Amino acid sequence: MPEINNFTMNFGPQHPSAHGVLRLVLELDGEVIERADPHIGLLHRATEKLAENKTYLQNLPYMDRLDYVSMLCNEHAYCLAVEKLLGVEVPVRAQYIRTLFDEITRVLNHLLWLGAYALDVGAMSVFLYCFREREDLMDVYEAVSGARMHAAYYRPGGVYRDLPAQMPLYQPSPYRNAKRLTELNGNRQGSMLDFIEDFTRRFPTYVDEYETLLTDNRIWKQRTVGIGVVGPERAIQLGFTGPMLRASGVAWDLRRTQPYAAYAELDFDIPVGKTGDCYDRYLVRVAEMRQSNQIIAQCVDWLRKNPGPVITDDFKVATPPREEMKTSMEALIHHFKLFSEGMAVPAGEVYAAVEAPKGEFGIYMISDGANKPYRMKIRAPGFPHLAAMDEMARGHMIADVVAILSTMDIVFGEIDR
Repeated sequence: MPEINNFTMNFGPQHPSAHGVLRLVLELDGEVIERADPHIGLLHRATEKLAENKTYLQNLPYMDRLDYVSMLCNEHAYCLAVEKLLGVEVPVRAQYIRTLFDEITRVLNHLLWLGAYALDVGAMSVFLYCFREREDLMDVYEAVSGARMHAAYYRPGGVYRDLPAQMPLYQPSPYRNAKRLTELNGNRQGSMLDFIEDFTRRFPTYVDEYETLLTDNRIWKQRTVGIGVVGPERAIQLGFTGPMLRASGVAWDLRRTQPYAAYAELDFDIPVGKTGDCYDRYLVRVAEMRQSNQIIAQCVDWLRKNPGPVITDDFKVATPPREEMKTSMEALIHHFKLFSEGMAVPAGEVYAAVEAPKGEFGIYMISDGANKPYRMKIRAPGFPHLAAMDEMARGHMIADVVAILSTMDIVFGEIDR
């Protein structure tokens, strides 16, 4: 018999599942993975170093660009870190608005993950369904911040502005007849809260559609059940967080264990898996979308009943209202100083973390009392997940590498930073 040696193959960076920036070196025995070596750094943008040369407010939009599917959750962690150093109280209404948008972001993230995962494994339809729902939530982002993705809506001390009283309408177009325009604008006649409430009523039916297509699908289960299994103890040792950890049977969620914003006041469950395989990670994320929908509905109900300020009234931290800035010299000086020089943050060090859709997203920040961070380090949830690729892929086939990589829900903006 001829001797057969292992051979090495590059998976990516051009592979769709590798996001264009992961070079995964696979050592193969036939089609069986003997070793998987992730090479990262192809997207490095020096975010942490750039942060040392920007004011605290100028750093905020960089957070959106780290994990560009979990934009506002990243901003939330950054704002929490700055607020801890400043000792600023955030108004309760702003806390609920942040909670609302954190959960909208979680749904956005999981919808993109589900559509892309199904596509990677070979199912086309789910991708189109998921993007249908994402459009509604992207419209909410755009209405509140003016941007569909990189919102820069949270601010140290609260949020940039209150929720709009009118949801923007579709405008007449040569590509839509009057009947279609009326249909599209049917649920946009009221405020943004009305629109979100309508979405929360419709969304469970949509999730049922995804589950009808996938949950008991024979091919789907063959591709995901028993693939990339990680036990609970090993998941903790590897530094897993978020759905990757909960799918292994560990009920750890910062929204419950270390509550922030308004989570302590809300009623929701933490979905937990049993076996820690790709199928469990799918089930956990689908269940999380249902729970997020419940949280969003509770936030909408509270926000309707409780008007109030949405940002701190400390003008050393947040800008004065625009009308006041036009009429008061003192307010104008505050405004000018804040955008030119920035706020001075007391010296100290702090770590703040949120339960982002992918796991624990943390900001470790050191201030020397100046108007810029002395040092900033980002704790990206995807980094330890990708580091476990070798362990999860060994003994599986090449086709399973795609399923394992996709189930991690990695985005390289935060991994490479």
